[in-house]
Amino acid sequence: MRAVRNAPFAVIECAGDLDHLVVAAWNDEAERIFGYTGADAVGRRLTDTILSEADGDAFRRVRGDESAPLRCIHTRKDGRTVVCEWRYAPVIDDGGTRTRLLCFGQDVTAQVEAVERLRESDVILRAILGAVETSVTRMDREGFCTFHEGKMLASLGLRPGQFIGLNVFDPPPVPMDMEPMQRAVRGELVRSHVEAFGKAWETWVIPLRDERGEPDGAVSFTLDGTEAKLREDELKSRIEIIELQQKVIRDLSTPIIEVWDGVLTLPMVGVVDSKRAADVMDDLLAAIVDKRARFAILDLTGVEVVDTKTASYLIELVRAIRLLGAEGVITGIRPNVAQTMVSLGLDLSGIATVGNLRAGLKLCMQRAAAGSAASAGAP
Repeated sequence: MRAVRNAPFAVIECAGDLDHLVVAAWNDEAERIFGYTGADAVGRRLTDTILSEADGDAFRRVRGDESAPLRCIHTRKDGRTVVCEWRYAPVIDDGGTRTRLLCFGQDVTAQVEAVERLRESDVILRAILGAVETSVTRMDREGFCTFHEGKMLASLGLRPGQFIGLNVFDPPPVPMDMEPMQRAVRGELVRSHVEAFGKAWETWVIPLRDERGEPDGAVSFTLDGTEAKLREDELKSRIEIIELQQKVIRDLSTPIIEVWDGVLTLPMVGVVDSKRAADVMDDLLAAIVDKRARFAILDLTGVEVVDTKTASYLIELVRAIRLLGAEGVITGIRPNVAQTMVSLGLDLSGIATVGNLRAGLKLCMQRAAAGSAASAGAP
């Protein structure tokens, strides 16, 4: 009896007929599973403790086959439910009469809940596979396909389960890149984009690991990313158009004009901030090199305001022009702009400045002519 009391499963000895089973003995595991002590249970009917009327009917049906297992949902003393699987053995006296019934119960609550979670996961997976244009493939650690389902397969001319049994390391039955799956089976997370059959496909291949952390195959799922790809291409196209428009606007706001052979002019209008001044420097220096200009006129007649940083930019621009072998001339400086430059203490003594664009062009022509004459008179 001690072995029965310490058994790793519930043992309940019942007396009476099958219609009114009364607890005669109750071991420690039964106490743990159901929350009733032996004193709570002994002498009471099973239907007054752990059995509902429906389960009581099931117990009564065992009279035909005590060897058949029976699974019941029980209510513990604290109100929680447990699931047990039962087997039975009758106790027969010397006269062949059944005097007692031994009930052996195993708590299978965890197993039942695990099965229910798996069933729920399967329901969710099937719902997704049936509604979303996708395909899911499972490979074991050797690379063999064990699952191959998805609504997308039909559009590819494939049948559900068609790849089961195939190995990702063998030549595929249809043209496809197996490298992502091979890498994932080896333990690498892979995301790939492929265009085939007139569509864009996006695939994630996720490595799986067992309870020891060792590689245990991989699962891949593929989505039809055609619409997303079209939207992405459209967005890129719009961005390119916007960037082109911005370039046109910049070119119009800082037009570089070759007004004479070797003479460039840059008429600036409005407010010149640091960003615009930096764009001007890049564009003008590139134009000087491209056109091999000898002079560059910065016409500030239309500039109303410059900030302190911009004024420094303009002086640096003239110095940069000199480094390219050309000469910079500033024309049309307004009084407030001149005051800004003076307040900054900028040295303009080495920079040619004149009142307007006409005077600036004349100055450039004179210096160009003087330079030509000097070159002609040189021995």
